[in-house]
Amino acid sequence: MRILFLTHTFNSLTQRLYCELVERGHQVSIEFDITDSVAEEAVALFRPDLIVAPYLRRAIPESIWRQHTCLIVHPGIVGDRGPSALDWAIQEQWPEWGVTVLQAEAEMDAGPIWAEERFTLRVAKKSSLYRNEVTEAATRGVLKAVERFAAGNFAPTPLDYGNPDVRGRLRPLMTQAERAIDWSRETTATVLAKINAADGFPGVADRLFGRPCHLFDACAESVLKGAPGELVARRETALCRATVDGAVWLGHVKRADSAHPFKLPATLAFADGARALPEAALDGWWAPQHATWQDIRYEEAQQVGFLHFDFTNGAMGTRQCRRLLAAYRWALGRPTKVIVLMGGRDFWSNGIHLNLIEAAESPADESWANINAIDDLAEAIITTGSHLTIAAVQGNAGAGGCFLARAADFVWMRDGALMNPHYKNMGNLFGSEYWTYLLPPRVGIEGARAIMQHRLPLTAKAGVASGFVDACLASDIAAFRVDVARRAAELAAAPDLHERLAAKREKRADDEAAKPLAAYRNEELEHMRRNFYGFDPSYHVARFHFVHKSPQSWTPRHLAKHRDLGWTVPCAEVPA
Repeated sequence: MRILFLTHTFNSLTQRLYCELVERGHQVSIEFDITDSVAEEAVALFRPDLIVAPYLRRAIPESIWRQHTCLIVHPGIVGDRGPSALDWAIQEQWPEWGVTVLQAEAEMDAGPIWAEERFTLRVAKKSSLYRNEVTEAATRGVLKAVERFAAGNFAPTPLDYGNPDVRGRLRPLMTQAERAIDWSRETTATVLAKINAADGFPGVADRLFGRPCHLFDACAESVLKGAPGELVARRETALCRATVDGAVWLGHVKRADSAHPFKLPATLAFADGARALPEAALDGWWAPQHATWQDIRYEEAQQVGFLHFDFTNGAMGTRQCRRLLAAYRWALGRPTKVIVLMGGRDFWSNGIHLNLIEAAESPADESWANINAIDDLAEAIITTGSHLTIAAVQGNAGAGGCFLARAADFVWMRDGALMNPHYKNMGNLFGSEYWTYLLPPRVGIEGARAIMQHRLPLTAKAGVASGFVDACLASDIAAFRVDVARRAAELAAAPDLHERLAAKREKRADDEAAKPLAAYRNEELEHMRRNFYGFDPSYHVARFHFVHKSPQSWTPRHLAKHRDLGWTVPCAEVPA
């Protein structure tokens, strides 16, 4: 079928649904929801069999839903209605939640039901739940609804609030008054629920150091304490604030009164105040035995070292890259034979940190420092001769993060995670991280060119088929981690390990003799220098709009296939 996506943006859920439907043989085109007239034009050009709305912030125009079946993906259980569905569920600490696929009608979220999928509501940030449980449930629900639509004999179920099984209800947009934290009375669990419910957007309005801000990215602390509401410590990018029964770490804030009114690490946004707080340093890289915040942590079992790096949104600033490189070099000194680079649950890595670059005194200079820092890390992984290295991609990865993963000997990817191994969407960046060395041998010259030009997401299965990924493992995150640990332990215990390592060192020496790594890096960085310092401002403009969340003004042509000059409706469907 021809399926048109009407969506606010090409977010993680939209990308996942796009990949799943294309892999099943459907022709999918995308139009960003900008105005009614733009959406109407897209429908007229593409003439879809079905319209799917994975992520919208306003209603589909009546001129469209009256004429076409439009399926809305709503992150709530049957009967739940309103724009803050997931927020209310998290803040009220529901044990179970769901996703409903319903048909667009005049009343928002009140159309007949095509599918519903439920899931256990994990204690986690809204953004994490959305990228994991919501996305998985939405994928199951949309695929089921599409199959039912294609069959042609399915009658969707009208919403009936008289049915006792319908537990959802119409809820208003959650206000900041309803999100507000009373630090003098509320427990760690309550504070976490409120910040988790607002994570990603819009954050919880509060004050730090007497200044207004919005709070994001909270984590429980079980050892440090203080007077309720008191800021008691700092650690790297986070601030620790006491609750009535413990404390929470606040990782990111947004200050409207700042010259940089976008999300930044808390210790950077309040640099002067943070410096006055005591530093709660951890003892090395080992994973702590109590609840606390640690963005880089190390674990070890069966001659395998597991290096976790859980950076918010997968963004890796200059200092984060340097700290991770230090941790990696330390891990290589341990009595292990295999190193597994675990990334984080939601993201493995998305490359350089655009928000930190935007906030720098010289974004060009910070871009240059950042790309060199991540290149140093990639080089260390590529040149490791003492261990086998594995990138265990449990969360999504993008841009330089994909090639940082490919620097490892093996890339094992969770089924359900996505990669976007390209750079051009960020103002035609050329990219570095040794991709010109790493990519062509895996996918071929033409395959590399296609990946870079098409700028589309890659599933784990597609990654294996192309050669970019070595294995597609379990979709459940817990099962994925167990499988990774088992496979890594088998590699460490394999009788031919020494031969493998010797062959690895020999191949690296042969590659170096043919063309040094430094040559690849210099060539890539020459392109990047022009991106950062040249006359074409495309990268700086694109970064500004990305960081400031500027509204979409058009849909990129590689997504809006119906706007391609070569697009035509099949002849058999053109009226005489």
